Amino acid sequence: MPYTRIAVHIMWSTKNRAKLIPKELKPKLLNHIKENSKKKNIYLDTINCVPDHIHVLIFLHPNQKLSDILQLIKGESSFWVNKNGLTKTKFEWQDEYIGVSVSESVLERVREYIKNQEEHHRKKSFMEEYQSCIDKYGFKSNDG
Repeated sequence: MPYTRIAVHIMWSTKNRAKLIPKELKPKLLNHIKENSKKKNIYLDTINCVPDHIHVLIFLHPNQKLSDILQLIKGESSFWVNKNGLTKTKFEWQDEYIGVSVSESVLERVREYIKNQEEHHRKKSFMEEYQSCIDKYGFKSNDG
């Protein structure tokens, strides 16, 4: 039996970075994503969001592909929000996302970073954070 442990920190925004996740929706949305992930055998370790974006830390199974997992999480959660009329306008996630592998040595730091999103975004906007990741990891516009 193979043993693998592949941690990935992923972040993505709401469509056009609209502030679609108010305080009242946040706990319902996060709980729903956790429950849905469990049903679909997605090992979601840590999750948090602010009004315009979300961060998750997941562990990939050997047969899972990141883009498939995100399609399951993003597609199902936006469908659920809209079906239940939980926002005044249509709820959509942006297509793009950032996903980076996480070393065992920094797992706890990444968990804390995700848990403390409200504090973090008092100092830095989503776009500043996003651009910082693009720069830090050397992504180019044609990267996959």
